[in-house]
Amino acid sequence: MTEILPSQAVDPARYRQALALHAAGVVIITGSSEGEPVGLTATSFSSVSLDPPLVSFYVDRSSTTWASLRNAERFGVNILGGDQAELAARFARKGVDRFAEPTAWRLDEHGTPLLDDVCAHVLCLPHTTLEIGDHFLVVGLVTGTELVAPGRPLLYHRGRFGRFLPHG
Repeated sequence: MTEILPSQAVDPARYRQALALHAAGVVIITGSSEGEPVGLTATSFSSVSLDPPLVSFYVDRSSTTWASLRNAERFGVNILGGDQAELAARFARKGVDRFAEPTAWRLDEHGTPLLDDVCAHVLCLPHTTLEIGDHFLVVGLVTGTELVAPGRPLLYHRGRFGRFLPHG
């Protein structure tokens, strides 16, 4: 195996171009901080373990939304459908009220804000948060799931949102 020295840094632009070729599912992470709903868009959501049930996502260390969301006692993962690109874009924007109209949402029995009309909700307790590079790796312990409107997922590919079209 070849050793990579720090002086052999990967070209950041080329690295981003290569990773943009990987299609990723899109979710919105929601929680409550100081009684206010907070949320952010993530394209790094993944299943980690079945026993115990764990999921994960990454968030940029400079995220001002994460500064509030990380204090939530619980969080929800809202799995987006193929027609929810505008919702994903709204929760990715800075300086907007992400929960204002036309965002439809409700509080669950634990006070976690959940978005209406998504494919599914994955309900979590914070489990582990690690600093890795310029991001935090957030792992949640799954406490429940809700299938809302299962359908084709929203994907993120080459810097754009799109829909999944099954082959055949």
